Amino acid sequence: MNAEFMQEQLPSASILVLCWNSAAYLPRCLDCLTKQTFENFEIIVVDNGSTDGSDAVLSDDWKGLNLRVERLAINKGFAAANNLGAQLAQGKWLALLNADAFPEPNWLETLLRAAEARPNFSFFSSRQIQAHAPESLDGAGDAYHITGLAWRRHYNKSVQEYGKNAEEVFSACPAAALYRREEFLNVGGFDEDYFSYFEDVDLGFRLRLAGKKCLYVPEAVVHHVGTASTGKRSDFSVYYGYRNLIWTFVKDMPSPLFWIFLPLHLGAMLFFVAYLTFRGQGPVVRRAIVDAIRSLPKMIEKRKVIQKKIQIEPKDLLRVISTGILEPYGEFFQRNKRK
Repeated sequence: MNAEFMQEQLPSASILVLCWNSAAYLPRCLDCLTKQTFENFEIIVVDNGSTDGSDAVLSDDWKGLNLRVERLAINKGFAAANNLGAQLAQGKWLALLNADAFPEPNWLETLLRAAEARPNFSFFSSRQIQAHAPESLDGAGDAYHITGLAWRRHYNKSVQEYGKNAEEVFSACPAAALYRREEFLNVGGFDEDYFSYFEDVDLGFRLRLAGKKCLYVPEAVVHHVGTASTGKRSDFSVYYGYRNLIWTFVKDMPSPLFWIFLPLHLGAMLFFVAYLTFRGQGPVVRRAIVDAIRSLPKMIEKRKVIQKKIQIEPKDLLRVISTGILEPYGEFFQRNKRK
């Protein structure tokens, strides 16, 4: 009887908010969570070694929110911090939310309703609008390309024209995403070797290989600052982005697709080395590639484990992978229009 009572008291969803030097944004994020129309949730804030006074923000009373704070002594990265939150979570669903993402009041309710109505989907992506340019999208789910490149769909495009329809997408941007906790843990959560960047695509790929599908839910809206901690063109983002891109292709792309698309992957890397060298970041991207290559034995061992558990045919995977040869280059330059 007591066990049944305890089960009834568990939250339906656990919202994981990762905080790293996010004192400027966290109060607005938490305030948005006080206004959610769905109330049966807990919040787990994982502070990743912040040094900007985030502790003071988290000491405030947030109007009775079911809030737990885990403070890490050092920055262990996006992947490790969210994995910690997932381990501590009690909800059936994990709702990941960046500290600089501000959900509209029906955000969580809309995602959970989509999960209930579409049980053939296991993870869900939100409609992200740029917080400082509300006429433009920040993303509508993640796209993955045969070269190994990935991007947020419809980035920088008009909110009036794009991202208005629910549809299957490759994976979810974890700035505002919903995952079934059991399945998140079953595939190992985020790869902590990544530290930050591309860990969401890698997780989505592994869920895909396990036979799971992702739905983009346009009615679940958040307003996202984006790259608030690391900067869009920073050396940090270039290093981790390109190193982890290579790792994801090596670990996750199944045979025979791996061998078919490997020349395109190598060609894309050569292109971006040249481009970033022209932009003054040649040493950073070259270091990223060298470090990726040095770690290939470890990634190949991970690949062996991942590929043994595949529950999807390559032809079905191709259905949700972008195949346009020039598409990722157009997306890259679209994303880099704004500094």
